[in-house]
Amino acid sequence: MKKAMRNYGIIAIVLVAFTFAFSNTTLANEEGPNKHVTQLKFIGNKENQPVFELNLSSAVEDEYTITFRDEYGNLLYSEKFKGANLNKKFMLKAEDFGDAALNVVVKSKKNNTTEVYSINRSHSYVEETVVNKVK
Repeated sequence: MKKAMRNYGIIAIVLVAFTFAFSNTTLANEEGPNKHVTQLKFIGNKENQPVFELNLSSAVEDEYTITFRDEYGNLLYSEKFKGANLNKKFMLKAEDFGDAALNVVVKSKKNNTTEVYSINRSHSYVEETVVNKVK
């Protein structure tokens, strides 16, 4: 009986040892040291021209290439920027692209990543009629 209990104890210790030896912790949304975040947003119109803001956040200094192209592949704008945390504003001439879709490509040199944003414009005319009871 004592021998059987000792065997169960040894088996339990071996199982616990294997559990700790072959387990590792994996965290969701783990960001590496070179992780960068880009965000492109429309912030309004200035002189009837659309203005966009591009935020580039990175833990280390990186080189970014920003390219604006229309839906036909025509190059509208391209420039390189260096830095860790960049905030750039772009005012586009609406007559250059009209209602055509634009693609904005952000390339990171160090991380070797590319992010593509699509800008679609549409115009609509809304007429609203409201009837209110006075008495």
